[in-house]
Amino acid sequence: MNTVCNTSHTVVIGAGIVGVSTAIWLARAGKQVTLVDRLPPGEGTSHGNGGVLASCAVVPVTTPGLIHKAPGMLLNADFPLFLRWSYLPKLAPWLWRYLSYANESDTRRIAERLTYIIGDSVEQHQDLAGNTIADQWLVPSDYQFAYRSMAEFQQERFTWALRKDNGFEPELIQGQAVREKEPALGADIQLLAVMKNHGHIRSPGLYVKSLSEVLLGLGGKIQQLAVQDIELRDGKVCAVVCDQERIECDSVVLAAGVWSGPLSRKMGLTIPMEAERGYHVIFENPSVNLNAPTMIASGKFVATPMHDGLRCAGVVELGGLDAGPSTEPIAFLRRQVKHVFPEMHSSNTVEWLGHRPAPADSLPFIGQIRNTGVYTAFGHHHIGLTGGAKTGRLVADLISGAADPVALDAFKPDRFSPKQ
Repeated sequence: MNTVCNTSHTVVIGAGIVGVSTAIWLARAGKQVTLVDRLPPGEGTSHGNGGVLASCAVVPVTTPGLIHKAPGMLLNADFPLFLRWSYLPKLAPWLWRYLSYANESDTRRIAERLTYIIGDSVEQHQDLAGNTIADQWLVPSDYQFAYRSMAEFQQERFTWALRKDNGFEPELIQGQAVREKEPALGADIQLLAVMKNHGHIRSPGLYVKSLSEVLLGLGGKIQQLAVQDIELRDGKVCAVVCDQERIECDSVVLAAGVWSGPLSRKMGLTIPMEAERGYHVIFENPSVNLNAPTMIASGKFVATPMHDGLRCAGVVELGGLDAGPSTEPIAFLRRQVKHVFPEMHSSNTVEWLGHRPAPADSLPFIGQIRNTGVYTAFGHHHIGLTGGAKTGRLVADLISGAADPVALDAFKPDRFSPKQ
């Protein structure tokens, strides 16, 4: 086993958007940094998301009444929620805790906290990628929500009122004006709720790869290694142990998404977090396309125009990390796409399955574990790309001493751990 010896050195574990962002901001602050992942940058969950910089996505899934609605959702073949029933015994403790937040008080508190992380998403990504090769993938745009009727829109009035309370209010477009703005949408869509000052990424995977090149240009290092352990000496981190190398360091950032769970538990944390399985289908060379990313309310999927086609992403499946793709979620997604884009055909389609890290309280884990020099930056649920730029900046500032940890109390990594 080789040994890399460094002092005043940060190892960032996880080469998705959060890890790469953290590493870039550390390098810009003059820190020595190494990014480590078993995969090349941008090839995990950061590759397959919907690509939207969804600053308004502050309302968690656990809205009031979910606990009563969930059984019907699971049994409804036309609702985008799926469960591998064989996984239910393992899932149950997390699910019970997750549903306990489905009340108005917690929902409002969570929305306020998420606004802090994602409310200025476009500006944060512009600061991260601006004037670099990564900027080519960043597109300021509207983000619109498509409804079949005003009545369907009003069924989500609690969600829209909560967005408004946190600074996000849509412009409503109805009737024929919908077709004028988005000719590709079928006649069934009669209302668009349009959010201004949002954005999207034309290729999330290539965006992260471009950012990794920015990191290398700043003097950072990238190593493709499987991390096995974090080594402490006298309560302080001293090394990251990988399959082929032991990398000495005095700080570590754990930013490996849902795969952060085992290492965080080794650090003594209680982490109630599950893998939420998400799917996408890319329609290559589509005969019709959209002008802006669009959330289809009836199917709960987002359609985003990207450099390689129209990406339709969404669908929630609870079933853990180990099982392969299910056929039902993809079939559901394809049916919904056909309904919304009835005239569309494409040269080819590409299917994908990835894993979102879903904490029980829908808030990411951001902060230092005790006083060990190990920092967490994971658990972003549906907002990993959206919040990745700012999260990386916040964690880099914590390590550099430029941020007040008290401002991040709501995201403390030990908030579920028994008090010592």
